[in-house]
Amino acid sequence: MFVIFGAAGNVGRVSAAALRRAGREVRAVVRERTQGTVLTEIGCEVVVADLLDPASVARALEGAYAVQMLCPVPHADADPATTMRRMIDVGAEALNANPPQRLLALSDYGAEHASGTGITTLFHYLETQLSPIPTHTTFLRAAEHMHNWARVLPVALATGVLPSLHDPLNKLFPTVAAQDVGLLAAELLLDDRPAKVSPRVVSIEGDTRVSALDVARTLGELTQRPIPAHAMPRAEWSAMLHGAGLGDNHARLIMDLYDAHNAGRIDIDTSISERRFGATALADVFAAILTRADAAPPATAAAAAR
Repeated sequence: MFVIFGAAGNVGRVSAAALRRAGREVRAVVRERTQGTVLTEIGCEVVVADLLDPASVARALEGAYAVQMLCPVPHADADPATTMRRMIDVGAEALNANPPQRLLALSDYGAEHASGTGITTLFHYLETQLSPIPTHTTFLRAAEHMHNWARVLPVALATGVLPSLHDPLNKLFPTVAAQDVGLLAAELLLDDRPAKVSPRVVSIEGDTRVSALDVARTLGELTQRPIPAHAMPRAEWSAMLHGAGLGDNHARLIMDLYDAHNAGRIDIDTSISERRFGATALADVFAAILTRADAAPPATAAAAAR
């Protein structure tokens, strides 16, 4: 049994589908039963688990041969860092008690740093807590997801300007499509060759690095209108993030992350020898986002913009 935590998300859904195509039994772990409809249709066993509840996590792991672990940043939480660390602790405890033969944890570029990188320090904690588990462990460190720009695309379309926390605007940075991460995660879980080292660390980014100017140009080409990029002044970050509905602690994590990005600290760990590259272009990801936005009812589109 292949157990996929976060199976309803952009990465987990792709991994689950790839494993089913390979003929594997998949248990898709979701937060709410309604998230499991599509996963049930492709033949997954769907279970509901609360990552803060040790008993439900332990039940989800029963009979697992391989596990794909995702600990999401809890966006609506007043103290997301503390809550995510608790999720990681619960998962690590359950995995230690009942270790699968293979474990893949979704991590981030910059996870080698113990401090000073905002949200990414939580993925450092994830790797630290999961490393001692007696199994073949892989940490899949992904670059910034292209889909993250979906949060500001409605603003860009409404105002004609793409706001960016990346500064300077011409600085190239690594990014990757979630579907490429999901496909690679499934491939790594299916790789049953004897482990040369554990934990194994693999990185993935797109085959071309981009800048905020490239992001704005891509959006402009798709919408057939000029959309310039605008580097948000550092002094305005907090107000912008609060306006997007983030609490103080979450906003601070984002600000620290982009301070690290802009200082060049969020990049490939040069000690990683296994580097992979996704094939999906930024334009393809944006085109899909825009298509879904056009098809969504007004209330759904407005919610996505928040």
